[in-house]
Amino acid sequence: MLTQLPLLSLIIWLPIAAGLLCLFLNDRECLSKWLAVGTASLTILLSIALYIGFDNTSYQMQFEELHPWIATFAINYHLGIDGFSLPLIILTTISTLLVVVAGWRVIEYRLNHYLAAFLIMEGLMLAVFSALDAILFYVFFEAMLIPLFLIIGIWGGPNRVYATIKFFLYTFFGSVFLLIALLYLHHVAGSFFLLDYHAVTLSMTEQTWLFFAFLIAFAVKVPMWPVHTWLPDAHVEAPTGGSVILAAITLKIGGYGFIRFALPITPDASMVFDWLLITLSLIAVVYIGFVALVQSDLKKLIAYSSIAHMGFVTLGLFIVFRIFFNSATGSGAVLAVEGAMVQMVSHGFISAAMFLAVGVLYDRMHTREISAYGGVINTMPTFTAFAVFFAMANAGLPGTSGFVGEFMVILAAFQANFWFAFLAATTLILGAAYTLWMVKRVFFGEVANQHVAELEDINTREFMLLASLAVIVLVLGLWPDPLLDVMHASVENLLTQVSQSKL
Repeated sequence: MLTQLPLLSLIIWLPIAAGLLCLFLNDRECLSKWLAVGTASLTILLSIALYIGFDNTSYQMQFEELHPWIATFAINYHLGIDGFSLPLIILTTISTLLVVVAGWRVIEYRLNHYLAAFLIMEGLMLAVFSALDAILFYVFFEAMLIPLFLIIGIWGGPNRVYATIKFFLYTFFGSVFLLIALLYLHHVAGSFFLLDYHAVTLSMTEQTWLFFAFLIAFAVKVPMWPVHTWLPDAHVEAPTGGSVILAAITLKIGGYGFIRFALPITPDASMVFDWLLITLSLIAVVYIGFVALVQSDLKKLIAYSSIAHMGFVTLGLFIVFRIFFNSATGSGAVLAVEGAMVQMVSHGFISAAMFLAVGVLYDRMHTREISAYGGVINTMPTFTAFAVFFAMANAGLPGTSGFVGEFMVILAAFQANFWFAFLAATTLILGAAYTLWMVKRVFFGEVANQHVAELEDINTREFMLLASLAVIVLVLGLWPDPLLDVMHASVENLLTQVSQSKL
């Protein structure tokens, strides 16, 4: 019954329509708030309906919708999801509701426009994870940048113009290469259907050019070292909600792109150049971990830790070729890709929680400098309990979701190369180092100054936001099976594709 409903169109266009309606509610902030919360809540229910109706045993696209769009060029409105799309869709709907509620009393002007931007962006991001037509994917891939650009540019910090322009230039530069690659694939395959590209035969030269086009496009999104420099600036200048969506969802589109495009379309080139991606991933894990150690701004510290954690995603995706070479079975490769996916989802929730926690402090103190704090536990004990829990999850504490993905990738890396696993495991030390350093200076010790002494603990709204994320992080850490079951068939199908040469 559920598979017969246009659930994907509903979950995409409902928030976009509600967002457009919010734009015209200039003098009705209360109505805008409840419209945004109601819409975001409804999209969560629709994503749960997708989960309930999803067949875990199949790797085929499900809930497909196909309608002609631009008939002259055979471009279709074609939607569908598999085990890679569904977890990211659920992550997107939950994150949007949190952002909408978090901005209720914080945004002081144009609240209806702020909420509208997030609702529209939610629909566009959900469309990215659902699109099966190459041009449809590209249109949504580009369009989702516009609301985020406006969110940072209008509600951001004092250097927001610089941050938004840098963010736009980096992402637009990568997108140009993606468009060229998609147009060439259409020329070869005679279709814009993404799954047709997975089956098309390509020479090594063709695969190499396409692989590097995909690499440039998606490496910027992840972001991988050395094209990561836009992220700390964007995070620092973005409002809390912008930072949450940027870290929780936007970065994941880079990892999703590698899974949907680079690996299945260019498996031979991916195998030849796996050393490059592995090297860049390990640099992100180790070097960026050291960079995080010296940060004095709370948001910058979390931003750099995000780059390090996303290094596990690309590492997990590209060590599969080394595992295939070293092992007679593919169990380690399954572990690597599933670990990368778990890491994406887990990091989405943990980074959202971390930025919301920073937002709680910033709303009270109007500074993100670590040196301005100290002894926060004395005046905000409940908030400190949540903040320390999320900080420990960010460092990979066993029992939290932050441990599961990293542990799976490290375990798989041992089957590829001992030194890959050794270098990846340094994140357990570096992550603990910069996390504990931050926790010690911000939350413990004597009350640092009068401003900290006057802080009030979190209210009911803030408590509900942080508590809901704490439950998710804990449940995924103790019982990741519901997440793993959804993606398992799709992971095995992907590994079947990447293990077969297209030459």
